[in-house]
Amino acid sequence: MSNLTSTSEFLLLEFSDIRELQILHFFVFLAVYVTAVTGNLLIIIAVVLDHHLHTPMYFFLMNLAVLDLGSVSVMIPKAMSNSLLNSRSISYSGCVAQVFFYFLFGGSDFAILTVMAHDRYVAICNPLQYETIMHKGACFQMAASVWITGTLYAILHTGGTFAITFCSNRINQFFCEIPQILKLSCSDLYLIEVGLLILSFTVGGGCFIFILITYMQIFATLLRTPSVHGRKKALSTCLPHLAVVCLLVFTGMFAYLRPPDNTSSDLDILFAVIYTILPPLLNPFIYSMRNKDIKTALLKLTDFGHFSQTSCSLILLGKLC
Repeated sequence: MSNLTSTSEFLLLEFSDIRELQILHFFVFLAVYVTAVTGNLLIIIAVVLDHHLHTPMYFFLMNLAVLDLGSVSVMIPKAMSNSLLNSRSISYSGCVAQVFFYFLFGGSDFAILTVMAHDRYVAICNPLQYETIMHKGACFQMAASVWITGTLYAILHTGGTFAITFCSNRINQFFCEIPQILKLSCSDLYLIEVGLLILSFTVGGGCFIFILITYMQIFATLLRTPSVHGRKKALSTCLPHLAVVCLLVFTGMFAYLRPPDNTSSDLDILFAVIYTILPPLLNPFIYSMRNKDIKTALLKLTDFGHFSQTSCSLILLGKLC
């Protein structure tokens, strides 16, 4: 096979070669994208505008929403564009950009989830020291560390991936996914990126174990808490966070840790959709539906709260309630 290092484009996997199904795919992804963007933007705006949400927990949640907003924008618009234009191509630079920003947002996403677990641990297990430990300066330092770590992580993987020479330009995935790109290599340099992926999952596994141990300690503390209301309030913030972490970890492990093969399966596409699209889509719903403060802020934002109070006042005046 000829060396295609200087190729100007890659060919991505089509969801279907039937035009009607391509149009259907476009509208499905459009609905998913608009929902994810709207949900995460509402979280960001609510946290910024409502001073009651100016706390460490919601500051980190806002960072998570920003990362999810970036993550969902990395690949869905290109997939939508290809379906609408009946195309499979992505430029070499576009593929590099996808890999870089996916790892920037993905790596930072997992880092911020780890920081959020630490925040919940301090708030629940060491509440008297919470103000001292999680002060504004510490929160900004943690957030900056998350973004810097994500950037370095992205540079490392992007450099390791595109340093190799390619013998094909056909990627068996609907976006530039590293395991699928490595299959195109015709040199041993791909082993460098394989080593980086193993190192990343070792570090990620350490963070995952840290999160699990943290939540074991949190749940142990909650079991000793006499207040049922306080226990429910703590669980409403902890359980969604743990569910998001588990979803991200286990679907990502399927894509990056299973033995490679040269064909693409429906499971590859399904799990890629789950770990790349579902977390940014579901996070706003997971964190808002079980969180009274977020729901209240969103009601104020849309003025439904004011509308409800006005309606109730009118009903009371009319002696109907």
